[in-house]
Amino acid sequence: MNDLQQSLVDSLRERFGDSVEEVREFRDDVIVVVTRQAVVDVATWLRDNEHCPFPLCEDVFGIDAWTRKQRFEVNYHFFSLQCKQRIHLKVRLEESDPAVPSITGVYPGANWYERETFDMYGITFPGHPDLRRAYMPEDFEYYPLRKDFPLMGIPGSLPLPKRG
Repeated sequence: MNDLQQSLVDSLRERFGDSVEEVREFRDDVIVVVTRQAVVDVATWLRDNEHCPFPLCEDVFGIDAWTRKQRFEVNYHFFSLQCKQRIHLKVRLEESDPAVPSITGVYPGANWYERETFDMYGITFPGHPDLRRAYMPEDFEYYPLRKDFPLMGIPGSLPLPKRG
């Protein structure tokens, strides 16, 4: 970890305490696992950081780990143009309560990413201004990127175009 990354991690730990569950480095990027209760505050702090602000939310996406106690993860990728640094936040979620507060109030550009994550994984984002399906029909009752979704789809769940 470089000095700037270490300083960011130290500041996050000092400010958010036990809400920072884990920190690791991968391919020169910092990955910080935070609690769902802290994600909006951590995202706000990153955006408004006076030493190294992260004004760009590059991506938000879900992961279905399937075998883990905390089945789902929501991953956030932020980039600092000023410092040319990237930081990744992760929030782990139980299968019984796949919900994490929306960060659209902090990063309006996260709107579509959160909708897509909801549509594909069924992870909800309380506080989202327009949480609805992005690709699948509104009445589709399944989540295609979950590991328990059949590879060949659900027979008869969607009408398919006729051949020829």
